[in-house]
Amino acid sequence: MDADRLRGFCLGFNGAAEENPFPRDTEVTVFKVGGKIFAISALRDEPLKVSLKCDPDLAVRLRAEHAAIAPGWHLNKRHWNTVTLDGSLPDAMVRELVEDSYDLIVARLPRAERLRLDWLGTAEGGAR
Repeated sequence: MDADRLRGFCLGFNGAAEENPFPRDTEVTVFKVGGKIFAISALRDEPLKVSLKCDPDLAVRLRAEHAAIAPGWHLNKRHWNTVTLDGSLPDAMVRELVEDSYDLIVARLPRAERLRLDWLGTAEGGAR
């Protein structure tokens, strides 16, 4: 997955927005929903990396199974992974990790915001 596809995928989620909030580092892009970050990437870096929120138990398992997945760089290592998009992970897996990150953030938003986003998480028995 390249930077353009990553950006497009992140922005394809309901309510997703792109920001460059770090004045000293305009290269870092964050993708947010409901004002909360679900993905962080320096889209011009080689190799491309993206930091994503992850269930803590799954995060540990993914790190053990994939060399391209490491604890979140400069983030809470329990809840965030940094994924190197070097081609070693299938695009479908990367998309699933991004989607899981989005879902973890949206699930914690107020119910009215989730309804506005037309999101029904698995806890509510539906799908986005």
